Amino acid sequence: MNSAGKRLTAHVTGVVQGVGFRYWTARKADELGLTGTVRNNADGSVELVAEGSAGDVDRMARWLQSSQAPGRVENVDFDTSEAAGGFTGFRIVG
Repeated sequence: MNSAGKRLTAHVTGVVQGVGFRYWTARKADELGLTGTVRNNADGSVELVAEGSAGDVDRMARWLQSSQAPGRVENVDFDTSEAAGGFTGFRIVG
């Protein structure tokens, strides 16, 4: 088994910029022990890449789609794959 676990790549749309979305997403990732990045896109969406255990990655995916996520999430397109590794911690990158 790959010790890096699982990777979540998510594209989040709605009112997710200017509402603390990246900050709270990074806090949630830290709480879950995930590594990766979150960034604003020019089109107003947010892109997230998070890696960790399968259970923690699934918890992050559920949180993104819940009423606990900041702003107003309209849609989350996400894909999961085997973790690639290479992240140290979780960072807001853009």
